[in-house]
Amino acid sequence: MKKEKFFGIHYTFGKEYIQSKICEVIRSNQKGYVCVADGVTLSMSHKNPELKTILDHSLLTICDSGWVPLYLKSLYNIRREQYCGSDLLMDIVSLKKYKMMFLGSSRDILTALQQRLSSVDPEIQSMLFSSLPFREVKDFDYEQIAEQIKEDNPDIIFVSLGMPKQEFFMHYLLPHLDRGILIGVGAAFNFHSGLRDKKRAPQWMIHSKIEWLHRIFSEPKKQMKRCSLIISSMPFIYFNEYRKKRS
Repeated sequence: MKKEKFFGIHYTFGKEYIQSKICEVIRSNQKGYVCVADGVTLSMSHKNPELKTILDHSLLTICDSGWVPLYLKSLYNIRREQYCGSDLLMDIVSLKKYKMMFLGSSRDILTALQQRLSSVDPEIQSMLFSSLPFREVKDFDYEQIAEQIKEDNPDIIFVSLGMPKQEFFMHYLLPHLDRGILIGVGAAFNFHSGLRDKKRAPQWMIHSKIEWLHRIFSEPKKQMKRCSLIISSMPFIYFNEYRKKRS
């Protein structure tokens, strides 16, 4: 399924299409970055023009919001599916066909993640898991990071720095690369590390669209701020889409 513009974002839906597009870019030795947009990304894109531009220039922007498909159902009576970053990461790993690099997060999470993913694909044991220094996104040495990536020559570079930092990071890094796909996966490294305090919400909460409640209890200060942003901006965003539909 090709890009469709809803709520000001050019979303790409359909797991099979997304995976085939990633495969196509890798086979042709091209490059690009993939954004995974949740409700906070949507809300922030309406307040931050630079983030909006970054999303517009992505190879793919995938819907990682369980509520956006419900909004689309109510507005347009169409069915679209959520595809979260943690599922995309595991789907790609399970294919066992790409050389990957895992960039960001802390060393203990990366070590646990490498061990966990190696049980799915033993080849991952020899792949590169690299943390990044804590600094502002514009202060990274992108040429040096790109040299490290070029030396390893992965097909896919998973980036876990949190939103919107990882989106800006991928955008700034891409011009320094020759090939490969950068994919920002948010908290997916945490979820798949297997560490007890980093687990994702139970499936029943995910299916009930209340995963946000689990995350609030896990990280109250951070998640309350994110929820406040969504609550304050989504009525305006929804109304604008409704008005666009009526016109």
